[in-house]
Amino acid sequence: MTLAPGYSAKQMMGKAPPEVTVVVPSLNQGCYLEEALQSIASQDVPTEIIVMDGGSTDISLAILRRWSGRLSFWRSAPDGGQAAAINEGMQRGTAPYVSWLNSDDKLEPGSLRALINALDENPIAPAAYGEALNLDAGGAKSPVWVQPFSERDLRLRCIISQPGTLIRRSAWDALGGLDPTLHFALDYDLWWRLYRRFGPLVHVPRILAVNRLHADTKTRNNRAAHYAEAMRVVRRHHGSLPVKWWLAQPYAVWWKALLAMIGNRR
Repeated sequence: MTLAPGYSAKQMMGKAPPEVTVVVPSLNQGCYLEEALQSIASQDVPTEIIVMDGGSTDISLAILRRWSGRLSFWRSAPDGGQAAAINEGMQRGTAPYVSWLNSDDKLEPGSLRALINALDENPIAPAAYGEALNLDAGGAKSPVWVQPFSERDLRLRCIISQPGTLIRRSAWDALGGLDPTLHFALDYDLWWRLYRRFGPLVHVPRILAVNRLHADTKTRNNRAAHYAEAMRVVRRHHGSLPVKWWLAQPYAVWWKALLAMIGNRR
């Protein structure tokens, strides 16, 4: 296990207290990790960056050691999965707002300030989220399906793109963070729980993050399991499953899997 305690008292002197805790879960994503970290460090709000690496064997450790002076905490060791790692990272933070950014995604400039402003303007809302782009391996960008918040739409699909979200720490702590029994729809479940406990999340109509699509993404390689878990989440929080889920399943799971397989063979 590799462990870094983070900033010393001397390093923290003269620094503004962090406004946002950003946890970066990662495993063998060294080819993307530095760009993700840079996108956080370049935000125009004070952040504390906490990297929870699951025991990478690629170049990730070299990157983390190089960044150690700019990270509040990092460790590299086997863990209990993505949700458990994120929960642990959040507990190590102190900022009033929290977010996580997968190491293969990145933030757009000014995104955290835009989200904080949205929450300042909506003091009852537990979280805010913005628009996002998908970036494929060839460099092509396309919009992620994000919509203004409504329960009707949320029961039909996940209308929130996780990389472009910001949550009040008070709301996160009240819910106990992510459900560690979930592996694919853990963010979808969190949006439901935040809504049920505190009310609607705030939508920011601006591109705030980039979601990277590549051959090693967890959801791409486990479409059937992801879809089944999402259906359980809807049943858990909505009580019934709209027919749309059954009608869309052949396209969302099997057809997309076939297209991905064909694409990988080219």
